Amino acid sequence: MRDARAAAVPSPCPAEGGDVRGAAGGEPKPGEGAARKGSGDGRPVPRQGRPAQARGGTGDRAGRVPPERGTGRPRAAGPRPQGSGRPAQKRKPAQGRPPAAKTPADGEARRGLGGGPARPLAVTGMVGAAWCVGLGLVVLTTVTLVGWIAAPRTGLGEGLPGVFRTAVNFWLVSHHAGFSVPSGRVGLLPLGLILLPGGLLYRSGGWVIRAAESRYRQRVGVVQVSLLLAAPYATFAVMLALIARTPALRPSPGEAFVACFSLAFVAGGLGAARALSASRGKVRSGVGALLRLLPDRPRSVVMGLLGAMAVLIASGALLIGSSLALHHREAGDVYALLAPGAVGGALLILVEIAYLPNAVIWGMAFAVGPGFSVGAGTSVSPTGVFLGALPSFPPLAALPQPGPAPLLSLLALLAPFAAGAVGGTLVVRAMPSTVPEAAPLWGFVSGVATGGVMFVLAALSGGPLGGGRMATMGPSPWQIGLLTALEVGLAAACAAWIANWWLLRDRPESERAERRRLKREAAAAPAVEEEPEPPAPAPRRPPNADPFAFVESEPILRRREP
Repeated sequence: MRDARAAAVPSPCPAEGGDVRGAAGGEPKPGEGAARKGSGDGRPVPRQGRPAQARGGTGDRAGRVPPERGTGRPRAAGPRPQGSGRPAQKRKPAQGRPPAAKTPADGEARRGLGGGPARPLAVTGMVGAAWCVGLGLVVLTTVTLVGWIAAPRTGLGEGLPGVFRTAVNFWLVSHHAGFSVPSGRVGLLPLGLILLPGGLLYRSGGWVIRAAESRYRQRVGVVQVSLLLAAPYATFAVMLALIARTPALRPSPGEAFVACFSLAFVAGGLGAARALSASRGKVRSGVGALLRLLPDRPRSVVMGLLGAMAVLIASGALLIGSSLALHHREAGDVYALLAPGAVGGALLILVEIAYLPNAVIWGMAFAVGPGFSVGAGTSVSPTGVFLGALPSFPPLAALPQPGPAPLLSLLALLAPFAAGAVGGTLVVRAMPSTVPEAAPLWGFVSGVATGGVMFVLAALSGGPLGGGRMATMGPSPWQIGLLTALEVGLAAACAAWIANWWLLRDRPESERAERRRLKREAAAAPAVEEEPEPPAPAPRRPPNADPFAFVESEPILRRREP
């Protein structure tokens, strides 16, 4: 019997050419084959440790060879040929720990072009900036070529180099970077053209932060991406401003740097914030994603600011639209006087659409109170209209006639107070204040922030248009900012106080109702007899410090106190 058992146990040394398997029956580990081969006689060296049966060998206790998979025939007992082992199986994940899911953004961030290492963030920002500059120049160069073919060639430059310089100047104008001409400086630039470079920078900011490896999961990554995108973008703008300089048209390199850097920082930051929000599974707009990155109190102030600005923009657009509808015949006469033709008419319409945001901001300035000017010594406000000679531009035909302002235009003065009411309500709705005196303060802060935004918009919407009378065009930034801060701020403070009181008025009543309910439930519940607590055990006497000290024993017949 002992001999039969010894014969049934498989040998720990497999035959030459066979593969050695571990406890799981898998493939041999790398490097084990060379360690187990013999020195020169072809016999394998036995492995130290447990016998083959304990390591999960191929034989069973009775010495039988398991059948081949899928055939039912017994497996040959001889040595296996080389390469006949089972294919390697994938290692199963550990119990209780699911495998980490890899997102496409993670793989895209950790490998560069061609599967290599990811580029540094500064290089990625430079690539994104170059892509925005190149694509913007391609679009504007195409439009300039169309105008150069349709209009006299001397109007947009002489030859293809002159057309390229004109396209570069258009690209700088789209960033609101002014230029100088022999008659003066031109700063009244269309704000609608900002949509082209702003959209490109918005997409580029999202692309850069997705390629920023693990840094794009931090809030500071949005600011870092914005800076690394804006710095090379502004550098390219300075180089283009120096290239496009001519004796008749001289762009300002300093103004180009400031304008392009600011636009790239804001638009790239919004795109990076949206990409950051999308990577966490919350796809929102750029402004909404940026709001989620702010703390609670600044977020409530910004929401009030956005609500107030929405009301002001709607009021300005309503004023401009109604005025254009009332003066459409005068605008048609100016268009017929220009006679631009088919291609020139299409380009003129594009210019009018580009100046439409400027007109809306001028309407907002009219609603706030100070109004705007169309030349030196002119004023268009609810208190009266004073005009002089105007340029031949169809949208300017929407201006009211000189004299007292229409009575209906006085209703526009209610727009800032309505904007303040909306802004103050949104501030409290986003984050109510437990201290009643703090709610009006935060409402006024949102109004002051609205005044600051109006100051910037008024400065961007106006500017000189050469020299002479046209050197003063648009609203006064400091007047618009100051009056907006006062009007919107006071209305927002009152609205915030009322909204905060309205939201918190039911809280004390609900607390008293909850206390009354608890008292009723306690009174209705049956009385439960409380079991007497067992007496506390007598404190044990501390052990004697001196074992040899004499302790007088207590009398036996003395009554012990409980």
